[in-house]
Amino acid sequence: MFFPKTNVKDDPVRRWHRPNRQFFANGACQVLAYAFLQQYPDLGFRARWIKPAEGYFGNHIFVTDGRSAFDYHGLTTEQRLLSLCFRRARRFHPGWDATLVDLPTDILISEARSREFEGLWLREPKQFLHDALPRARTFLDRFYNLRDRLITASASCTSRGAG
Repeated sequence: MFFPKTNVKDDPVRRWHRPNRQFFANGACQVLAYAFLQQYPDLGFRARWIKPAEGYFGNHIFVTDGRSAFDYHGLTTEQRLLSLCFRRARRFHPGWDATLVDLPTDILISEARSREFEGLWLREPKQFLHDALPRARTFLDRFYNLRDRLITASASCTSRGAG
C-alpha cells in the first residue's frame, strides 16, 4: 500500500514510468500477486486483499501462505506486512481499518470478475499503458528463487531446536 503525493492513476504515461516499487504498490499490486502465483503455484500461497473499512481507501493485494507474505517489498512475514500497512494507513488516516479477504487467482487479472467483490475494481494487466504482466515477472525475478528461500525458512522453523 502506497499513498503517493501526486495521483498518477489517471495518467497512463506517468503511471507506467514510475519506479517499479511505486508502480506495484499503487495500482498494480494485483498483477504482481498474479505473477507470483503463476511462478510458484506449488507453494500454497493465495491472494489476499486488504479491504478498507467503509469510508476509507487504501486497498492492497499481496500473496501469503498464512505465515510468509510477498508484495512489492519482497518476502516477509504476513504479520510484519500487515503491521506496516495498518501503521502507514493510520498515519495518514486516523481510525483507518480493514478486513482481509482471500481472492481467487483469476480475479487478479479480470476487471469484470473483480467487480463481483463489493469494493473491488481491478485493472487488468493489458489495461495499463503496456502489458504489466511481463514487467511484474521481471520485477519478481529480482528476488531470485523465492522457492528456495521459503523452503529453507520452513525447514529451519521445523528443525529440532528451532524456535
